[in-house]
Amino acid sequence: MVFFILEVLILINKKITPIELDEKLKRNEKVILLDVRAEEKYNDFHLENPLIESHNIPKTEIFEAAEGSLLALPNEAEIIVTCTTGNSAAKCAQILSEHHYKVTVLEGGLTAWKEYQKSLED
Repeated sequence: MVFFILEVLILINKKITPIELDEKLKRNEKVILLDVRAEEKYNDFHLENPLIESHNIPKTEIFEAAEGSLLALPNEAEIIVTCTTGNSAAKCAQILSEHHYKVTVLEGGLTAWKEYQKSLED
């Protein structure tokens, strides 16, 4: 039982930095990205790349989700969860991991991604 709890805690806390995500894309690795912000915010800006399979499920829907109601998401592949700063993404990742999804949180969210991209331009 202790091993299971530790395994769940490790999964919940799994993170990827913007640099690591960029490196994945540069290696031509396909990425499944779940943006948990409201649809309007998602439509204003979200990560776009031919290698990114992007999904938008607002956090409120995930918070209210019942077992099996998120079947539109693949449960056999890693899902990178993001939001504006990473806080809501972490909460959603915890719920998803409890539903047996393989989740990783984009550390710092889209704010960190934008800052990283800006640093590449400087």
